[in-house]
Amino acid sequence: MTGEQQGRRGDPAGAAPDGDSDTAVRALYEAHGSALLSYLIRLTKGDRHRAEDLLQETLVRAWRHPEARVDGNWSRPWLFMVARRIFIDHVRATLARPTEVGDERLQERPATDDRIERVGEQAPILEAVLELPPRFRDVLIEVYFRDRSVAQAAEILGIPEGTVKSRSFYALRALRERFAERGLVADEGLADLG
Repeated sequence: MTGEQQGRRGDPAGAAPDGDSDTAVRALYEAHGSALLSYLIRLTKGDRHRAEDLLQETLVRAWRHPEARVDGNWSRPWLFMVARRIFIDHVRATLARPTEVGDERLQERPATDDRIERVGEQAPILEAVLELPPRFRDVLIEVYFRDRSVAQAAEILGIPEGTVKSRSFYALRALRERFAERGLVADEGLADLG
């Protein structure tokens, strides 16, 4: 193996020596960038920013994989296959995350008129809330019982706003499960909680 071949093999990019790397990346983008971007814009249903991020990830992956080259040039079919796989990975990652709950939805709760009648209805809710793990219970108490906004609850609990939203989502789901175990109708019991 020659010194030049060894240098290329040791290069994580699997490409040209250091002096030519900028030129090679630019050539990769100029040769395939616009076609890949058009393809990714179609896949993302017109979301250009997301498509550009996916394009960048595709080009970086191509740069790191020398097998993507045929006779010194990058293989366009390989690039399109990689772009599609990266898009699918991003879709799967998005679907695996819980749905984010906006501030508006958390604050949309019906006003109660007759608090005395509500006390008897709230007892099972309070029991179920007290059975939750502390991280869920604390979020519900701040947001629903103390009527704080997501931002206020996040500041009081010392956690990010997104964590407050996520925990409230999972806490409400856990409450529905506890209500189902007790034979209570979850929608009636959780109507007060959003």
